Order: sequence, then structure tokens, then C-alpha cells
Amino acid sequence: MRRTLTVVLAMFLALVAPSAADASAARGTDNATSWYLALGDSLAAGYQPGVGDDRDGGYVGGVLDAVQEDAPKARLRNLSCSGATTASMLGTDRCTYPEGSQVDAAVEFLRAHKAKVDLVTIDIGANDVTPCARGTVDPACALGAVATVERNLTTILTRLRAATGPDTEIIVLNYYNPFLAAWLTGPAGQQVAGLTSFLQTLLNGAVARSAAAVDADVADVATAFRSFDQTPVTTAFGTIPTNVATICAWTWMCTRNDIHANDAGYAVLAQTVVSRLG
Repeated sequence: MRRTLTVVLAMFLALVAPSAADASAARGTDNATSWYLALGDSLAAGYQPGVGDDRDGGYVGGVLDAVQEDAPKARLRNLSCSGATTASMLGTDRCTYPEGSQVDAAVEFLRAHKAKVDLVTIDIGANDVTPCARGTVDPACALGAVATVERNLTTILTRLRAATGPDTEIIVLNYYNPFLAAWLTGPAGQQVAGLTSFLQTLLNGAVARSAAAVDADVADVATAFRSFDQTPVTTAFGTIPTNVATICAWTWMCTRNDIHANDAGYAVLAQTVVSRLG
């Protein structure tokens, strides 16, 4: 089991390592009547294996499309950074921001466009827990990391809320669990899947509490990805639990050993956010 844990979790650490990228410029800024500000890690950056970041795509692009149905001149500012943690978002990412940190850049943008930013989305925190998964899942480390996520995310959201206009909606995404795919490797992998489900529950609980502290909404990606539905279904991988099958269908985990959402998964993330729009 230890060897299986090492292989699966080492793969996790490699895939969430930060990638160097500058924050994108706004898409179609001319004559913008309102703005959508996107923040976070590689999911917000629209990362795809073999392609890299696509800050106009991923779930952010899908959300913008929905926003523009009601506000055709709404525009996007995506400041996300692949590999970001809650700590780096408050400090130094591999992405560069003239204002300093990703949060500093976001606050500056919000202050400059306070009356026009209708929506802020953010996903952050998954990369904070990776040091707790080296060969095995360390419960004490996980608890400490989750506490850090809650503390830092509350600080991030408090700063964002203080800089927004009264009508700005903030939506925080929680996380799916790509490591349910370990279930396919047999009994040892099924134990890995159980351990990572525990981490997912802890992390998403911290996300929910931080969002509640500043009256932000939560896009429940975990539920959309059927994270705890173990109903058996028949797939190309055999008869497997629904939650495992969903990870195989909506991420690259079962085909390319990559934790990121594929096009179908990003579409689900986008719809999950859109369903929370006021």
C-alpha cells in the first residue's frame, strides 16, 4: 500500500506544481459596461495537459458566456495563477503582478472598477494540502493545512469584500476529488481514495466556512461531481462507483494521470457557478 500511495500522491504533487505565467489582460475591454473578475489556481486559469493555461477558456470562459447573455458588454479580467496556494495568493506567485500579489492586483482592480464589477469567482486551497500527502496522508498535517486555508481564505475574501461595490457577487468554488481514480488500481488504491475523500471533506468544509464569514456564495463542485455517490455503474473501466466514473469522465485522471478537468468537466464547473448567479 505504501508504494501505491507514494506513486499516486507523488503524481499529485507534480501536477499541481506552479507554472510560470503572467496574469492575462482583460478580454475585449473596449466599451465594457460591467466586469467579471476571476481569481484562483490552475482551474481558474483553464489549464489543460499538453496545452497549458487558457484564461479565456476553462470554466471561466463558460461563466463569462452566461454573464454576457444578460450583459453583452460584460468583460473578463482573469488574474488566476496555476499552482497558487492561499499563502502565495497573499504573497508571491510565479505569476507576476505589478501590484504585488494576486490579491493586491484584485483589490486594485476592484477599487478602480467598483461600480462595474458584478461578479468575482475564486477557487483556491487545493494546493495548500499537498505537503500533507507524501507517501501517506498525514492527518495532523492535513488538519494544520486546512486551518491555514480557512484562515488565509477568510483574509482573502474579507479583503475582496471590502473592495467591492454593494451589488458585487462573490462565488467561491469548492473542489472535486481527482484521486478517486486510485480506486481503479485495486484494494490499496481504494484505501487511497478513501483517505483523499477525507481530505476533500476537510478542505471543502474550510472553503464553506470562509465563504460564510463574508456572505459569499459557494458553487458546490463536489456535489456536481457526485463525489460521495458510490452507486455501481458500468463503464469502459468495468463496474465502478459513480464518483470514480465521474472523475474518469470529467477529468484527465484516468487517461493521462492529470488532475485537471477536461472540456466536459470545465463545462460542469461553469454550470455549477452559473447556477449560483443572483
